[in-house]
Amino acid sequence: MKFRKAPREELELNLTPLIDVVFLLLIFFMVSTTFQKESELSVQLPTATQEPQVTPTDTLEVVINAAGTFFVNDQELVTSDSQALQVALDRLSGGRRDIPLVIRADAKTPHQAFVTAMDAAARLGMLKLSIATSFSQ
Repeated sequence: MKFRKAPREELELNLTPLIDVVFLLLIFFMVSTTFQKESELSVQLPTATQEPQVTPTDTLEVVINAAGTFFVNDQELVTSDSQALQVALDRLSGGRRDIPLVIRADAKTPHQAFVTAMDAAARLGMLKLSIATSFSQ
């Protein structure tokens, strides 16, 4: 008894349709992706519609003027960087982290100055942070 093996057909995997689909997906994602959009809106900040709240007397107040200069409890800082603000807040708080901190920024303050103030408060671990706005009806 002789078993004959039938010649097998060689299997071939055609990658051309797969490559076509990958290229189509690549083109689709390249066309539909939006890159950085520059915003050209003029924004007037800050205003609020709520009544102003009474703040406790033992608060720290950081005021940022339109030029980005920092004032901590009505005393101007020599330099307007995060490290100087952090040292001033730490000195005035006496190491307490539960003292309320109020940030008052002019409407035309550079956004970076405001972020610097929030970053300094976060690095110190301040627990109570509020942002003061002007009242508008």
